[in-house]
Amino acid sequence: MLIARSAALFLLAALFEIGGAWLVWQGVREHRGWAWIGAGIIALGAYGFVATLQPDAEFGRILAAYGGVFVAGSIAWGMAADGYRPDRWDVTGALICLAGMAVIMYAPRTR
Repeated sequence: MLIARSAALFLLAALFEIGGAWLVWQGVREHRGWAWIGAGIIALGAYGFVATLQPDAEFGRILAAYGGVFVAGSIAWGMAADGYRPDRWDVTGALICLAGMAVIMYAPRTR
């Protein structure tokens, strides 16, 4: 159950961080205005809060592992929001990143 909670928190963090960055991008690069930028800044702040809810207490481990989720989530977001079509190397790289995340976060440890 702890792994499921952690994975759900990673997905929520990705939604806030990638979504927030996308909103800022839309506001600036696509000239959608300050409301989009402001919403993006709020979402990015929410990402920082969600990351603190992970059950592991090691900041470095959480952020390092989240990197893998961010890579895969960014590709998925690009597909859903912008019509991006990843090639096999994008997918392979994302899967490698997710495997690294799983090792960092969920490998058995002795304390």
